[in-house]
Amino acid sequence: MIRVTRGVATAAALLALAAASPGAAYAQPSPGTPSTEAPPTAAASPGGPSAVPPAGRIGTLELPEGWRVAGAGAGRQLVWTSPEPVPMGDARVEFHAGDRLLGRPVAQQDGRTFRLTVGDVRLDEGAQLRVTAAGRRLDAAGPVRSARLAPFDPAAPPPALSDRPPANRVDPGVPGRYRTVSGEYALQSVRLPGFPEPVEMRAAVVGPADAPGKRPVALFLHGRHTTCYTPGTEDMGGEWPCAAGTRPIPSHRGYLRAQRLLASQGYVTVSLSANGINGQDYRAEDGGAQARSSLIRLHLARWADWSANRAAAPAAVRRASPADLSRVLLVGHSRGGEGVNRAAIDSISPPPADQDGYRGPVRWKIRGTVPIGPTIFGNNPAADVPSMTILPGCDGDVYDLQGQNFVDGTRGVGRGAALHSAVYMVGANHNYFNSEWTPGQAQAPAFDDFSSEDGTDPVCSPGTSTRLTATQQQTAGATYIAAAARLFVAGDDRVRPLLDGTGRRAPSAGPARVLTHAVGAHRTPAFLPGSSVAVSGAGRLCAQVDPDAARACLAPEADGISPHFARWDASPEPGRDAVALQWSSPGAPVAVRSARPVSLAGSDALALRLIVPPNSTGTRLDVAVTDASGRRATLGPTRIDGLPGTGRTASYWAREVRVPLSAAARAGLDLKRITTLELTPRSASGSAWLMDAWGWRPGMPVVRAAAPTRVDVGRLTVAEGDSGARTYRVPVRVTGQGSGQVRLFVPRPGTDEIMSRVVTVRPGRHDIDVPVEVRGNTRYGYDVTHDAFVKAVRGTVVGAHRGGVTALNDDVMPTVSLTPVADDVAEGAPLTWRVTLSAVADADITGDVAFLAPAAGTELSTADVDRAWLEERLGEVPATATPLSALERGGLYLDATVPAGATSTEVTVPTVEDALAEPAESVRARLTTYDGSWEPVPGPEFTGTVRDKP
Repeated sequence: MIRVTRGVATAAALLALAAASPGAAYAQPSPGTPSTEAPPTAAASPGGPSAVPPAGRIGTLELPEGWRVAGAGAGRQLVWTSPEPVPMGDARVEFHAGDRLLGRPVAQQDGRTFRLTVGDVRLDEGAQLRVTAAGRRLDAAGPVRSARLAPFDPAAPPPALSDRPPANRVDPGVPGRYRTVSGEYALQSVRLPGFPEPVEMRAAVVGPADAPGKRPVALFLHGRHTTCYTPGTEDMGGEWPCAAGTRPIPSHRGYLRAQRLLASQGYVTVSLSANGINGQDYRAEDGGAQARSSLIRLHLARWADWSANRAAAPAAVRRASPADLSRVLLVGHSRGGEGVNRAAIDSISPPPADQDGYRGPVRWKIRGTVPIGPTIFGNNPAADVPSMTILPGCDGDVYDLQGQNFVDGTRGVGRGAALHSAVYMVGANHNYFNSEWTPGQAQAPAFDDFSSEDGTDPVCSPGTSTRLTATQQQTAGATYIAAAARLFVAGDDRVRPLLDGTGRRAPSAGPARVLTHAVGAHRTPAFLPGSSVAVSGAGRLCAQVDPDAARACLAPEADGISPHFARWDASPEPGRDAVALQWSSPGAPVAVRSARPVSLAGSDALALRLIVPPNSTGTRLDVAVTDASGRRATLGPTRIDGLPGTGRTASYWAREVRVPLSAAARAGLDLKRITTLELTPRSASGSAWLMDAWGWRPGMPVVRAAAPTRVDVGRLTVAEGDSGARTYRVPVRVTGQGSGQVRLFVPRPGTDEIMSRVVTVRPGRHDIDVPVEVRGNTRYGYDVTHDAFVKAVRGTVVGAHRGGVTALNDDVMPTVSLTPVADDVAEGAPLTWRVTLSAVADADITGDVAFLAPAAGTELSTADVDRAWLEERLGEVPATATPLSALERGGLYLDATVPAGATSTEVTVPTVEDALAEPAESVRARLTTYDGSWEPVPGPEFTGTVRDKP
C-alpha cells in the first residue's frame, strides 16, 4: 500500500498545476482495457523516483526523459513515468503527440507509471509528446494543450454589479418555510459487478419535518476523491476498504448547504457515500459510471420500500416527511454527474443484467438531473431527461469542462422537448461545491484544485475580483440546484429565465457571475452546423475536434480552450461542427444555407449560441434571414462580450443571444420555409463561432420519456492460444423498441487511425458487426485489446459505449535468474550482474534492484560510486557520504528490465577510486520483477564487494 502525504501531493499538484484532486492517484483504464492494478496510495515504490526508465525510440522520434517503449508487435507499449505520484482526481490521463490523441494509458500500482498500448504506431522526429488530464499538462509546468499556447491577462475586468443582468422575479435561493431535520443511515454493503470489495450503502438525509403529504426527492452523489485519511495527519489515499488506523473521507456530507435549502423548501434530500466505488473504479472500463448508477438505483429502491412501509425505514428517514418517488431530482458532482446521467438512462432503458448491480423494478421517476463539473467519458447524455449542468470557470480537475456535452450532445438525438441548460459559473473551482473537499471546512485534508505555476492567475487565483470564495461558491451552487428542482420537479416556469439563456440573475447567488444558455424545450432546430449546411462569405464550416489546424474550429495556438470543443475518444470526431467567422473589417457577411428549408413558424425569436474570444468586448453582428423565395429581412443587431479567461481556463464558451422574428413577419417572409441565416460583422475586426441557431419561444413543454433503442457494447475476453488464427466478434446488445442510429468507431489495429460510420440499429438484429482476428503463439506477452465504441446519433440511447475483444496472454512468464559478471572488484571498476530469462518474451520483463543494508561490514556509500551516475538516478546527491541503502525515499533503485525480444540485461554500479586505505566495502541487493498485472515477483538477493586498488 502506498500512502501520500500533503507534501508529496502538493509537489505533484504543482507539477500538474493541480489538475486533479489531492492524494496519490491512478489514471483511468485505457480505452478497451480495465486496469487490474490496485489503486495506489503514496509512498515511493520499487522503481520509484530514482528509477525513471531510460529513453528509447518510437519510429524516428527519440523519446524524452521519462518515456520509454516496452514490448513488441501488437502489444508494444508507450510508457511514461512521472517524477512524483499523480494526484487522484476525476479527469482521465491522456497521451498526445503534438495535438494528436494517442490514447488513454493504464496507471500502474506505483501511481507514477502509465502504459499505453500503441502497437505499430510510428512517431516522426519533432513530434512533441505530452501527458494531459482534461487538457491540463501533467508532464511539464503549464496548462498547455498545445505546444504553442501562450497565456494572457484579461483585457477587461468583470462587469460591476450595476451592469449585471436584471434580477429574476422569483429567487430560488430563498429558504422555505419548513423546519428541517437531519440524520444518516448505514445499510449492509452491496456487491457490484466487476468490483471485488463491497460498496457501502451509507447516506446523509436532510428533509422537512412538517411538510404536508409526500414530498419530492433530491438525491446527491459526490465525485471521485480520495477515500481514506489518517486523523491528525495530512495522509490520505485512494484505497478501499480503508486500512486500520484510517477513516473514510465523509464526502457525502459535503452538500449540506444545498440539502438544507431544499429541505426548507419541502424536498426530502439524501446524499450518498461512494468511497467504495472511488476506490475501485480504476477497474471499470467506463470509469465507474455504471456502478454509480447501480448505487443510486439501489438506494432509490430502498426508499421505495420505505415509502410503502415507513415503519421499516431507518430513524433518519422516518424523522423527515414521507418521500414521493414519482418526483426525483438527481444531483451529481464530477464523476457523480456522469453517474446520475447513467442512472436517468438506466431508469428508462434497463442495462444488461450482467453489468448492473440493481435488477429490480423501477418504482421512481427521474424528473431531471444536475451534473456539477461533470465528466462525460461515455459521451452519452440522457437526451429525453431535463438537465442543468454547472460548469465551474476555474475548474482545476475537469479542466476542459467536458460536461458541456450534456447539453450539446443531446441535439437531434432525442425528441427535443427536454430542456438542457449549461450554467457557467465564473470564478468557481471544482472542489468547493463540496465542503468536505474544501480547506477549513473539511474533516480530512483538502486544497484548492485550481493552481498556476506562479500562483497569480488573473481570473482564478484566490483574492482576484473574479474568483469566488468557498462560501460564495457553495451558496451560488445551492441556489442554482434549487432553481433546477423548482423548474424540473415543481414545474415552476418562473425560474426558467435563470437557466435558459434569457439573462436573469438570482440575488441569492450573491456576487457570483452566472451565465446560461440552453437547447431543447420550446426550441425548434433551424441552423445546426454540419453536412446539411453550406457556409459562404467570411466564414467556414469547422470541425470541433480535429488535429488538422486547417479544419479545426479553434487554432492550436489559441489562448485557452473551449468546453464545446472538448475531445472525446476519437480525433477527428465526425459529426461535431460549428461555423467559424473571421473578419478584418466590418460589413463582410457570412451566409449559412440549409440544404432544406427550415421552419421558424410559431417561434417568437431566433436564438443563437455564439462564442467570442475571452475578454473581448463589443463584438457586434447583424442577423438576417432569407426564405425560399428569396425574401430577406434583417432581424436586428446583437452584441456579445467574451468571458473572463486566461490560457488556463476553458473560456471559449457560447453566449445565447436572441433577435425577434417580428421584422421577418413584417417583411412578408414565409417563416415555414427559411433557407439562409446571414451574420454581418459590424465590429472593426474579430472572430466568432456559431454553435447553432433555433426558433425560440418561452415555456416548458411536457416531457414524455419513452424507452428508445438502447445500445450497449460489451467486452469479450479470450485466450490467445498457441497457434493459428481465430475470428471473434465484439459483443453488442441492442434492446428497446423501434430503430435508431449510432456512430460506430473502430480503431485500426497497429495504427492511430479510427474508422467510423453511422449504423442504423434495431433490437434483435446484428447491425453492428466488428470481427476481430486473434493469432496464437507460445511467447509470453502483453494482453492485446481490440476496441470499438459508439455514440448516439438519432433515436437511440447508449449505455456502455466502449468494448471490444481482449486476447489474454496465456503463456507462462519466463523464469528470471541472476548471475555475477564482476561481483568482487577493485576501486574504479564496475560491479556488474547479469539478469537472464529462460526464454524470449514479446513483453518487457520489468524489474528493479533495491539496495539493502549488508549483514556485516562496511556498506558502499555515495562517495564510492560515480557521482554523475548517481545524479542521473537521484537528481540530487547528498552532501555527505550516505550508504546506498539509506538514501531518502527508501534507497537507490536500479532498472533491471529485460526488453522484449532480448534474453538478458546487465545491472551495473560504477565505482570510483579514492586515495583512502579502508577495509573492503560491500553491497547487498534484491532483484524484483513484475508480472503482467504489475504484481511483484520476488527474485534473489545478491552481494558485491569493492576492495582497495592494489
